Amino acid sequence: MPDTPRPAPMRWLLLIHQIPPKPDYLRVKIGRRLQRIGALPIKNSVYVLPATADAQEDFQWIVREIEEGGGDAFISEASLVGHGLTDREVRSRFIAARSEEYKAILADARALLKSLGQTRRSPANAGRPPDTERSESELAKLRRRYETVSAIDFFAAPDGAEISAMLADIQRAIHRDRGEQATVRLASALDGSTWVTRGDVHVDRIASAWLIQRFVDPHARFRFVDPKRYTHSEGELRFDMFDAEYTHVGDACTFETLVKAFAANDHALSEIAEIVHDVDCKDAKFRRDEAAGLARLIAGIVLLSERDEDRVERGRMLFDDLYAAFGGASRL
Repeated sequence: MPDTPRPAPMRWLLLIHQIPPKPDYLRVKIGRRLQRIGALPIKNSVYVLPATADAQEDFQWIVREIEEGGGDAFISEASLVGHGLTDREVRSRFIAARSEEYKAILADARALLKSLGQTRRSPANAGRPPDTERSESELAKLRRRYETVSAIDFFAAPDGAEISAMLADIQRAIHRDRGEQATVRLASALDGSTWVTRGDVHVDRIASAWLIQRFVDPHARFRFVDPKRYTHSEGELRFDMFDAEYTHVGDACTFETLVKAFAANDHALSEIAEIVHDVDCKDAKFRRDEAAGLARLIAGIVLLSERDEDRVERGRMLFDDLYAAFGGASRL
């Protein structure tokens, strides 16, 4: 019988570096960067990732940081052959590292789900509304932790699917504790009002218009004005402009103000609000990884659409998709 062909060896990227002893922070900084991208040490000062275009780019940025700090580093693509480490052993190390991180998330997810059940059953809480805002906040943190680990789970560690299912269970439990109420609570009965904002809309006003039309006032009419020539008419609602009913409050952007006013308990909108804040305010308050991507997409919308109405329409589809990606409920 012919010999069974052996599978082709995997290709790996190796980062080999030498970091000077001073400054002290450089070694810590590089170590954290390597951990964040999921690289694993296989020898002293040798780190490995599967050979992909993303891994190549990640390593290239780290090489630049090391060299700018006075160190030396280079990247090599290789196969593991002969004695020593094998492909299977390196894969096992990656899976073990992600499994350890998944287990920590899974433990916290189980604790949150258990606390939701206990709160519901406790006689002491009879007649008291559940603290869904706190629960949503805890769930959002778990989601971010899960997304961070899953992004570097190159070999599908087994606990990932269980966490995803449990996060869905937690969301259903929170919705149940709301008594099957609508996800978004309107602060007032609005239908077909005229909403006014400054022209040349960008991320905050595009997102705010989407929120208003989808959740607050389905028949909203929008006016995009020059603030210097605008005269307020009775019945008009203004957003993201001087003297507006809904605008920046403290360090919160207009979208955050609208979410707080109309949808404080909607976890998906709260997630989007953090991203919009980081793009609009440029202060990295929430350090959302998604901010750079949203900023680039909004820039494309602005470049392709001169009319504010067209920007809002294109933004509507973008934010619909983003809302769904964060587990938002279907259209009310």
